[in-house]
Amino acid sequence: MNELPTSMRASVLRAVGDIAVEDRPVPEPGPHEVLVRVAAVGTCGSDTHYYEHGRVGGFVVREPLILGHEASGTVVARGSEVTGHAPGTRVSLEPGIPCGSCHECRSGRYNLCPEVRFFATPPVDGAFCEYVTLHEQFAYPVPEDMSDEAAALVEPLSVAVWACRKAGVSPGSRVLVTGAGPIGLLAAQTARAFGATEIVTTDVSERRLRMAAELASAETIDVRASGLADSGYEPDVLLECSGNPKAGAEAVGTLARAGRGVFVGLGGDELPIPLAHVQTREIELTGTFRYANTWPTAIALAASGAVELDRLVTHRFGLDRVPEALTASARDETAVKSVVRPQE
Repeated sequence: MNELPTSMRASVLRAVGDIAVEDRPVPEPGPHEVLVRVAAVGTCGSDTHYYEHGRVGGFVVREPLILGHEASGTVVARGSEVTGHAPGTRVSLEPGIPCGSCHECRSGRYNLCPEVRFFATPPVDGAFCEYVTLHEQFAYPVPEDMSDEAAALVEPLSVAVWACRKAGVSPGSRVLVTGAGPIGLLAAQTARAFGATEIVTTDVSERRLRMAAELASAETIDVRASGLADSGYEPDVLLECSGNPKAGAEAVGTLARAGRGVFVGLGGDELPIPLAHVQTREIELTGTFRYANTWPTAIALAASGAVELDRLVTHRFGLDRVPEALTASARDETAVKSVVRPQE
């Protein structure tokens, strides 16, 4: 630790619409933690929502907060009880640390742990800064040929892996992905990697639909031009990634008998479900909340080339330009994924 700096730069949300770079102490790793020099951090819709509204659902920003939870970096120091993760190890960070002892944790559903401490979720600081600490078990080494940005995007890829697992995507599945934003594009690629033989992706952006076709060999529907119901497509699986209640309700109405719908995107609080369709076809509907035990699979999918992550990155920013990173998609129709590089 003697050779490391004692202070670092951090991009801090001080109030709604107010983010500034501040000096913060470099955190010291606890006995089972590693200190990571942050290399890349993807921006997420939740970061933007905190910036613009100061809250996401019941999570309210009440004091200055560092945003950012899609992170990668290099281990530079480790706690007294850490035996692996030698300094110099490049890692992808799983940003939520569960308690490990509650009923949900013991049942393997640690993503539902009520005591989880998750990066950039009030009051826990995130990774739009130069250094972070994390429990060693949640810092995953990545292959040397994986870029820092891809290693950071293992986090949203894990969202897609978890959704496909919840949906039971398997060889031969016919999958509908509504919404071709970053999560939708990753969900379509992951469904293909899991063996889905038919994938249809919907959106209102021609550019993003082209990406879905290129990255996941998906058929596409521009819902501005034609309604989903008019396509006649009956998927076994729905991965709802748009967060649009109208799109979600229409998509549920297309599911085949014994189909399964998984709601991934955050949107409205209510959804008008076609209940008769759900009942008579015995359709199962569920939500997803983050992920559990997905990092090894996600890293393997990215490392093998089954899922492309670097292609999603369209914009890059330094710490002093985090507000621009958080609003890029609203200002630039070519934006897909913005990444913050804290060391630049």
